[in-house]
Amino acid sequence: MAAKVSGSLNERADPKVQLEQAINEAQEQHLRLKEQAANVIAQQKQAELRLNRKLEQKDKLESQARQAVMMADEAAKRGDAVKGTEYAKAAEAIATQLVAVEAEAKDLEALTLQATQAADQAKSAVSQNASLLRNKLAEKQKLAGQLEQAKMQEQMNKAMASLNETVGQDVPSFEEIRQKIEGRYAKAQGMTELQGSSVESRMLEIEQAAQNTEANARLAEIRAQLGITAVDTPAPATALPSDDVVTPRAEPSPG
Repeated sequence: MAAKVSGSLNERADPKVQLEQAINEAQEQHLRLKEQAANVIAQQKQAELRLNRKLEQKDKLESQARQAVMMADEAAKRGDAVKGTEYAKAAEAIATQLVAVEAEAKDLEALTLQATQAADQAKSAVSQNASLLRNKLAEKQKLAGQLEQAKMQEQMNKAMASLNETVGQDVPSFEEIRQKIEGRYAKAQGMTELQGSSVESRMLEIEQAAQNTEANARLAEIRAQLGITAVDTPAPATALPSDDVVTPRAEPSPG
């Protein structure tokens, strides 16, 4: 049941949001890895500091031991047995401390070596994870672009499907509407052609031509009465379709 619910939620979830969540989780993991690496490196630095202090202490004890041995030898040469004995005991005490410090320094050297190796591994892990994170960020940009492209393609497919499918019982498809409009257009053109070739159409053209001729003749009469010379005008645009139609001639004016 839990797997079924999880799968259902994944199907309804926004891929863009899921992508952001995945990148945020990867970034948080990288930060946690860096913190852990920083702790490992800090331990290595602390081990180095302790080792350096122990080595300094070792060098100091070695110098003191040499000085005590030299002073005991000089006292013995002077015949000062008391001073010689004191210096010799001091040299022994210093030597005892030196042996202990050398043992501690050896242990610290091994610990520092281990810490250094761990620090190197931590640095390498952080570097590799940083490279993976950069690749994921680049992949995120690519996937985001593909997601937007997929959304656009889905919308286009949906729009194309809606043009080719009937939306409802009373709403025809785009193809049906196109066929209906083209049918009406073709029918209208056919009726126009039939009307243009009919006898009634020719008679209307003849009547119009006659009216134009009479109007021109009446204008000529008016110009003659006014003493105005007629100006040549271009022939009217309407022409008879055939030679067998004769234009009536204008009657001469009575005066």
